[in-house]
Amino acid sequence: MLRKELRGDILTLTLDRPQAMNALTSPLRRALTEALRQASARVVVITGEGRGFCAGQDLAEVTPDQVDLQAVLTEEYEPMIRAILEAPMPVIAAVNGVAAGAGANLALACDVVIAAESAVFIQAFTRIGLVPDAGGSHVLPAQIGLPRALGAVLFAEPVPARQAEAWGMIWQAVPDAEFAGTVAARAAQLAAGPTLALSEAKRLLRAADREALAAQMAREAAAQARAGAHPDFREGVAAFRERRAPRFL
Repeated sequence: MLRKELRGDILTLTLDRPQAMNALTSPLRRALTEALRQASARVVVITGEGRGFCAGQDLAEVTPDQVDLQAVLTEEYEPMIRAILEAPMPVIAAVNGVAAGAGANLALACDVVIAAESAVFIQAFTRIGLVPDAGGSHVLPAQIGLPRALGAVLFAEPVPARQAEAWGMIWQAVPDAEFAGTVAARAAQLAAGPTLALSEAKRLLRAADREALAAQMAREAAAQARAGAHPDFREGVAAFRERRAPRFL
């Protein structure tokens, strides 16, 4: 489910559920959080197995009338995002394919995002009657500005990697054939860098943002609880499972 590979000073954490586009389950979120907290490498790379990076929350484990979305966000998603932000080493998101919903925001929480040219980022939440979470409602407007963030969230349309790069959403988009080599080279570059300086630089750049992000994630959890209690969420999940267009109220 989470594959860990340490090569020299670089730890690669691979979301390994390719049959589900590496969608996030409770065990996977907890495993990723724990791996980040325990990491002692000089650089961490997070990537996905197969053709996708991460499809977001696995809707197969969500029953709208039973799941406590606020608790899931507070107890599992927030610690996962915090583990990235608070890791002393640089964390690279190597986005090899689709990054959707919480999967997109997992990537955007990382210090550096390198994406294959064929990758896309989708704020897919409104497709099932929910709101952005995993810190996305804070990170996205800060990165690309409010008008683009609103468009990305409200329309829930794919943003291609090259467009994401042009908007400032990510650090770099590279041709698919060069993706693995570029990620390896960038990770090696950081691993060979001044460990303390890189750690302190990350801490300084993240410091001003951390309190605002924490407050916004609390607002996300409350808003998601309200959205999750609405009939549109039940309809959105049902439509997704039945592979049809939703009929929202």
